Amino acid sequence: MQQIGGFNGRVADAPSDNWVYRILPPWLWPYAQLARWDRPIGWQLLMWPCFWSVALAANAAAAQGLFSGSQMLFHLLLYFIGAVAMRGAGCTYNDLVDHDIDMEVARTRSRPLPSGRVTRTQAKVFMVLQALAGLLVLLQFNWFAVILGVLSLSIVALYPFAKRFTDWPQFFLGLAFSWGALMGWAGIFGALSFAAIGLYLSSVVWTIGYDTIYAHQDKEDDELIGVRSTARLFGDQTRQWLIGLYGTTLVLMLLAFVLAGAGFASYIGLLIAAGMFAWQIARLDINDATQCLALFQSNNRVGLIIFAGLFVSVLFSLP
Repeated sequence: MQQIGGFNGRVADAPSDNWVYRILPPWLWPYAQLARWDRPIGWQLLMWPCFWSVALAANAAAAQGLFSGSQMLFHLLLYFIGAVAMRGAGCTYNDLVDHDIDMEVARTRSRPLPSGRVTRTQAKVFMVLQALAGLLVLLQFNWFAVILGVLSLSIVALYPFAKRFTDWPQFFLGLAFSWGALMGWAGIFGALSFAAIGLYLSSVVWTIGYDTIYAHQDKEDDELIGVRSTARLFGDQTRQWLIGLYGTTLVLMLLAFVLAGAGFASYIGLLIAAGMFAWQIARLDINDATQCLALFQSNNRVGLIIFAGLFVSVLFSLP
């Protein structure tokens, strides 16, 4: 195994058999790690609100006789590319901001910047290249969606600092990570609606829930260095908070589906997602970091199930 910066070229919280290490040359590994290509859960969780919004808008468009299958598929492809690019740019920015903090946390000190395998200048150049790829994707949409997408950058810029001034940094992450719930609808209709706003709020609350589980991995280190989080705030009451957060997620999403006129299969997907939320809450052990990571990652399947229900609803609505 090749030694790079004393860390074998790996990071502590990513699988060492990832495709990044099998396919890419070692000199590219630090950049792949900055972008989190070796941890796809981040771009997946960023992508699902986009996909939900596209599919929900497609349900509404089908009811109005305005549905375009080619447009829906093209937009899904764009949001996939955009999620990977912008998640990578966001993570690189976050690592630049958190450089000193990451050096103090066991799980993060093996990352490229604190381990010295990438300079800050190299990271900044890489961040700009990823952002440009995201901009190219954004420019494929109507101008309303373009402006809406640009507005999200202020929240993205604020998020890494939230853990320094509030116990609710997960709320700010939700604001940023859920923006796609607005974008998908705007990309099709060139405007927003109460259905899209309801979907966005639902996704924000969902993000607070799953990232609270994730944050329990670092709560001891966070306490030592003064980093704040909902995991520290909720503590032993996390399970009760998750009941409220996930319950609110389902209610807001149900409202969005009703307002958009989503088909029957959408509600079946939502019901299955409710069962998956209940399973997470029942299994949760906030003192088991490995289990917290697994439960956090299971939200990718939640996102997939909700999207599948919306997508099938579109198919059944076609003549």
